[in-house]
Amino acid sequence: MNKNLEIDNVDIKILSELMKDAKTPYTEIADRIFVSGGTVHVRMKKLERMGIVRGSTLDIDFSKLGYDITAFLGIYLEKSSMYEEVSEELMKIPEVLTIHYTTGNYSIFTRITCKDTKHLRDILHYKIQSINGIVRTETMISLEEKINRPLQLT
Repeated sequence: MNKNLEIDNVDIKILSELMKDAKTPYTEIADRIFVSGGTVHVRMKKLERMGIVRGSTLDIDFSKLGYDITAFLGIYLEKSSMYEEVSEELMKIPEVLTIHYTTGNYSIFTRITCKDTKHLRDILHYKIQSINGIVRTETMISLEEKINRPLQLT
């Protein structure tokens, strides 16, 4: 690996600060970790080139926008080799927030959000379960999310 692309303690500190609040200005991060603002900027560009930083997102409370149901969906595939094509179809459904290829009982495990139980039923019946290759699904509705945090880097 190129010496300039190695991760060091400064990179870890920058990432740790941004995982607490991605809107923190680089100058403020620089002050906290005792480097220049330019160093933070250059390091972030390096981390993006390396594919470690893939972008930034907003943390939205979907329930305040009328999406009151979060559900986890275990998907059984006809054949595990159908994962890519089924995933491509799942990606077209806006309510599907995550897709995981898993070991264990399910081939795919997803998280979806819906406005209410009717919306959930419609998404399951008319969109997800009609995808070629899906044999059956198991749905678990989340009653509460207690924690959703980034990994603490050391």
